[in-house]
Amino acid sequence: MASIRHEVVVALPPEEVWDVLRDVGAVHRRLLPGRVLDVSLDGDVRTPTMPDGHLVRELIVAVDDEVRRLVYAVVEGARPPLRHHHASFQVLPDGDRHSRLLWITDLLPDSLAGLIEARTAHDIKEMKEVLELSAGT
Repeated sequence: MASIRHEVVVALPPEEVWDVLRDVGAVHRRLLPGRVLDVSLDGDVRTPTMPDGHLVRELIVAVDDEVRRLVYAVVEGARPPLRHHHASFQVLPDGDRHSRLLWITDLLPDSLAGLIEARTAHDIKEMKEVLELSAGT
């Protein structure tokens, strides 16, 4: 199983970054606007709508306020198709009024690791930009 890990320092306190991440129904507004067009929630299932109109079903496994950790799994609609997907975000303090955002993704098949690593590397940089820009609003 491939495991991909990204970390980025965000110029916001952990509680502010966590407030955005834990808002699982607002990814399209608060974390990846434009990358995700809309989100619907049905219990523990989040369904983002992508710019090309396709839907991805994600199971929200855990939202842990104590350790500021969000765990989710893509269960349907991944492009390209994945046999297994499990990911977590964790927000950690990093000095004075900064946060470290950690994103770990486990997936199968291993052959897609390079593609998914490139996507998540781009996405976490975009998340950092959006989060830091939101500090000014």
